[in-house]
Amino acid sequence: MRGKVCIITGATSGIGLAAASALAAQGAELVLVGRDRARGEAALKQLRAGAPALRATLHYADLSRLGEVRRLAAELLAAYPRMDVLVNNAGALFPRREVTAEGLERTFALNHMAYFLLTNLLQERLVASAPARIINVASRAHEEAMLDFGDLNLERDYTAWTAYRRSKLANILFTRELARRLQGTGVTANSLHPGFVASRFGDNSDGLYRFGMGIAKRMFAVRPDAGAETIVYLASATDVAGESGSYFDRSRPVQPSAAAQDDAAARRLWDLSTEIARTRT
Repeated sequence: MRGKVCIITGATSGIGLAAASALAAQGAELVLVGRDRARGEAALKQLRAGAPALRATLHYADLSRLGEVRRLAAELLAAYPRMDVLVNNAGALFPRREVTAEGLERTFALNHMAYFLLTNLLQERLVASAPARIINVASRAHEEAMLDFGDLNLERDYTAWTAYRRSKLANILFTRELARRLQGTGVTANSLHPGFVASRFGDNSDGLYRFGMGIAKRMFAVRPDAGAETIVYLASATDVAGESGSYFDRSRPVQPSAAAQDDAAARRLWDLSTEIARTRT
């Protein structure tokens, strides 16, 4: 990965930071995207302690806001003449329904629309840098989900898990359609399940949900570096250089749910996401 420019969202903690550390050890130049400046500076200090010759920069954005995604993309395009790897990793689960200033349900906005819009805004640069790779962090949580195209904004019957599961299904459908559109460009797109990771995931919850999540993490979760292994594999391994449109678990391609293999749904989600990106400001 020496000399490769790797952009990682959600890079200041958890599996994003662990993936950044592993890619830095392989010589990659890191472009870290986070939301909190204190965590960002702490993450950069940690990375440089492990790799003193590290080339890395930090960018900040609230990726649940499409305007912030557009600003970030403009910054990245101005700063980096080539882009070799884009890891869409930033995401969260919200215990109560929240609506962004642009009128989007926050889980859908952060977990799906940020992936969709940032990738599309950087796509031309990624193609010009080919061979390049796009990696979308999804989750096995998608397996119980079905998209409701009449209610992508979850105005009816919101629960945190419904919103999260649908967003992870959207990640895989987006990846499938993106891979189809990128055929012949030298840019690949794959998604993955990182495992249940002991990270900050769910820490913004409260009450019994946060208590239960904390117990589950202590009992069942894997370390962030283990959760990041598939990300690093998809970013760097030569044996997946030509693989595109697939879903990985533990660095192996696996079949996602039937709903996640619905190419008509993938195209419909793409079209609706394009319309949302065009009209929500």
